[in-house]
Amino acid sequence: MSHYDDDYDTERDHDDEDGDDTVESHVWHLLLLINPGDEDGAMQQFAQYRDAVEDEGEDDPVRLVAQVTDWRSGFEVDADDTRALVDAINELVSRWSDVEIDWGGDPGDDEFHEEVDGPEIFSRAFDSLNERGYTLWSREADEDDVYAGWITSSRDDEQMRVVATALGINLRLGNQVM
Repeated sequence: MSHYDDDYDTERDHDDEDGDDTVESHVWHLLLLINPGDEDGAMQQFAQYRDAVEDEGEDDPVRLVAQVTDWRSGFEVDADDTRALVDAINELVSRWSDVEIDWGGDPGDDEFHEEVDGPEIFSRAFDSLNERGYTLWSREADEDDVYAGWITSSRDDEQMRVVATALGINLRLGNQVM
């Protein structure tokens, strides 16, 4: 069984059998966290991650995770593109039929985007998601002018911090984006 405290009683072939912390086991835990309630999605992304490691090596696991999760359970968008940020967050939220973000305005309207910036969008989405038991995270991206993030179940906030630290990911809550 993996170190991740989940509801599954079966061994998985990608769990670390020796109990050692490995990059691969941390990536698996991360994928479980950013795919709340969707182990099948996490498994598909993990298989793609393993393929990417075979092709490109394991030197930059966070980049590979970003690559296999983009617009499915993670996002990276240009920091100046508030429309893309709203679209990316909405795309991730669409995985849950009972969750919708209160943007405090119409994100399809030009005026909305003239009045908000990336940190404000993160904050509004964080607050709305948090009320529904989810946490929006911002992570440091390879490029400075990019917003990147994930959504997890709020009950997994501490586990997310542990996994992010193990993988060397600079992470902050969505309401702390500057």
